[in-house]
Formats: sequence, structure tokens, C-alpha cells
Amino acid sequence: MSDKADIDYGPLTDLIGVWKGYKGLDVAPEPGGAENNPYYETITCSAIGNVTNAESQALSVVHYRQIVHRKSNNEVFHDETGYWMWDPREEIVMHSLVIPRAVCVLAGGKYTGEKNAEGSARIEVAASIDDKNWNIIQSPFMQKNACTTDFRQTITVGNGKLSYSQRTTVEIYGKFFEHTDQNELKDR
Repeated sequence: MSDKADIDYGPLTDLIGVWKGYKGLDVAPEPGGAENNPYYETITCSAIGNVTNAESQALSVVHYRQIVHRKSNNEVFHDETGYWMWDPREEIVMHSLVIPRAVCVLAGGKYTGEKNAEGSARIEVAASIDDKNWNIIQSPFMQKNACTTDFRQTITVGNGKLSYSQRTTVEIYGKFFEHTDQNELKDR
């Protein structure tokens, strides 16, 4: 790893920091349909530096931890950790994440340089159980009872604001369900 002052984090630059958001909405599967869970959360993103793979690929890496609390009872119902990685040569953003339900995701996408009117970066990543590059790994229990088949996430970050929406397709209770999460956060 190299000196953090010399690192080009590209579209991940503005992710670094501590983010708090109180407008979250989780739409999750239930046996009879769906449940809506309003939530608040903290996402802490730390600069790691450059990582070199096989002496030829240089990635700029940001580590994060996301802690999500239900507004109804203040209990943690989601705890996630992972890395955001930027490959400037290929202009690819990668997101690896792990949740303590025995599910791991490696999502990726080409960064187009798209920015909104405020100059904030728009990052899109995706993974699928059938994709040979961006995949989902899960325990045998989850494959049988709550199989994640697709993951899509869009983040807009810049000017002290971060917003995201994500859709996770899960095969559960004998059907496919689009589990969604979205929130708006501010840099603390």
C-alpha cells in the first residue's frame, strides 16, 4: 500500500468520511407480502490506499462499515462491511460486501464520469448469481431458503451528501421478491 496523499480515489473520493442518514426505507419480504421498515444509519468510510494485484492492477481502496437501526425500536437490523475499489486504468468501480447472513457480493460497473447538476458522482454497480465476473456467494442454507439472485446499487455522492438506492432480488417463500433499500445521508 502506498502513501494516502498520493492516491487517486476517483469517484470514491467523496465517500471517505462518516455519514448519517435518518430517512431510510427498507422494503423486505414477509411470508404474506412485504414489510416496510423506516430506518436510520451510520456509514463509516475509511481511506485504505492503493493495493496492487499481480504487479499489474492498481486499485484505490475504501473500507466501510454500515450499521442500520429500525426507527420503531432502535435495534440494529443490518450490519454490513466491505470495500469500495476504483480501478482507474479500466474505469471500473467494484463493491465487495459481506452481511452476517452468510451472503457475500462482488458487484462492479464501469464508471461513466456521470455527475448530477450539483457535481456529485453517480456510481452504479451490479452482481448476479449467474454473472461470471460480478457474483453472489451464499451458504447452502441461504441458497435453499432465501437465495439472493441479483443485486443492483446506485450511489450519488458529493458536496457533503450521499444518497443510495439498492435492489436485491431474493427467491424466498416460494417466489421472487425485490427487496429494496434507500436513504439520504449527510457527512457528519
